[in-house]
Amino acid sequence: MNDSKPVDTSSLTGDFRGGAISFLVAVPLCLGIALASGAPLFAGIIAGIVGGLVVGLVSRSALSISGPEAGLIVVTLGAIQALGSFPAFLLATCIAGLIQIGLGFARAGTISNFFPSSVIKGMLAGIGVMLIIKQLPHLVGYDADAAEGLALFQPDGFNLSEQLRMAMSQFSLVAVVITLLSLGIFYVWERPAFKKISFTKNVPAALVVVVLGICINELVKLLLPERALSGNHLVQLPVPENVSAFFQLFTFPDFSQWSNPLVYTSAVSIALVASLEALLAIEASDELDPLKRKTPANHELKAQGVGNLVSGLIGGIPLTSVIVRSSVSINAGARTKRAALLHGTLLLVCVITLPTLLNKMPWASLASILLVTGYKLARIDVFKTTFSEGPARFIPFVVTVLAVVMTDLLTGIGIGLVTGVFFILRDHYRNTHYVRTEWESDIKRIHVSLGDHVSFLSKAKLVKLLKSVPDNSILEIDGSNSSFIDNDVVLAIKNFGISARQRNIELIFLPGPATDQAPIYTSKELFNTYRHKNPKIGLRGVRSTSING
Repeated sequence: MNDSKPVDTSSLTGDFRGGAISFLVAVPLCLGIALASGAPLFAGIIAGIVGGLVVGLVSRSALSISGPEAGLIVVTLGAIQALGSFPAFLLATCIAGLIQIGLGFARAGTISNFFPSSVIKGMLAGIGVMLIIKQLPHLVGYDADAAEGLALFQPDGFNLSEQLRMAMSQFSLVAVVITLLSLGIFYVWERPAFKKISFTKNVPAALVVVVLGICINELVKLLLPERALSGNHLVQLPVPENVSAFFQLFTFPDFSQWSNPLVYTSAVSIALVASLEALLAIEASDELDPLKRKTPANHELKAQGVGNLVSGLIGGIPLTSVIVRSSVSINAGARTKRAALLHGTLLLVCVITLPTLLNKMPWASLASILLVTGYKLARIDVFKTTFSEGPARFIPFVVTVLAVVMTDLLTGIGIGLVTGVFFILRDHYRNTHYVRTEWESDIKRIHVSLGDHVSFLSKAKLVKLLKSVPDNSILEIDGSNSSFIDNDVVLAIKNFGISARQRNIELIFLPGPATDQAPIYTSKELFNTYRHKNPKIGLRGVRSTSING
């Protein structure tokens, strides 16, 4: 059953804008990721088409768009090198798809529910920061790193600082002009006065940016050809000369490698990385969804598996849900999966009919689109809002952002998750119980209220409290509001009760009706007094443990 809420036909314009803009962004990214992965360039385009059309049809996500993703570069490159054959790698991709389908039926998608929202927000903001940083060389005309890998320092040693240094030495005035005009268009399109104009409401700024970039560069070619952008400053799609040449761009799996164990180890690696990235990406896409719809995670794993199976069968690299493309689409106004289907359709049609026109698009125009997308993901307001929520949310958020920027997407998420879990455990430790102290004549009465879930992690703090209880006092431990109390905690209380009578400490422990533990008390009189105050306790058919020294 589809969890998506019905959306009226007024979303059609927004879906068209979202599909068109995500298509423009997808073309260079598909090519760049294929290049960085050591695969044929057209394999990236195939994965983009399959991600839009096949996954778009099967998925129940309203806004997620799938395709090749930078986080898969390392595992793809490693698998191709290990297998020594791209057709053998395609077989591994097919098997990875089958594994993902199996994970979906095994209901493994629930793992996404264990990621704190602060880590998801940190992942989005980290991607935004990296999108901004990685576009800087392109904005001035330097385009050696077309892969857009989301890591500040690349494994081959060619890092961003080196790119920026080389970018300034290869400064292009035409690229800078295109960049400034593009950013100016984005700024104008967001002004309230311009939003009221029919043209700006219906035509996305990104489309104007791309058309303007092509026109400026073509004009420069006519007037000052030596200054015009060319080569890797422009998108570079393979251009088949005829129908036969087009079909030669497809590669098929080498099924003779089915007995090669490396194929299966590669398949497992691809499946695990692609699945985790997909789950996190749809979680992030749902976070960005203005309608706050929830994507069924298990079904999404099946959809991603079908996508990788088809992609591998026809010569495409692995794919997953891509938050960059999805966020570009959402920011452009997309509200249903029509945007993903249009994105895939445009990729298919244009690589067949318009590859020469697409190859006129300057990287500076596309970098401007990604720069604005990055800004929207990493707005200052996001940092301010998370900061106002307290250190337990802000610190995991910031750590995730920095880790994503300094390492890579999966490593950054892992570091952020560990940090988030630390704060969860810390808060759990702090909120184990609440203490209230009263005096009755000269006798100190200590009332301890346990929290809802008292796990073994609560034991240390509770034992510390028990040790601090003074002699000749009354200790009441009330677990009536607890839905779970770990046996280790109960044993610690029982062991304390054995020595309590020797110190003249009256103890009563009431686990409450929601747990399966029995009351523990050192004094029958105290227990009866407490039950008189709390009549519901007597309704359980009390299984009590009396400790009388």
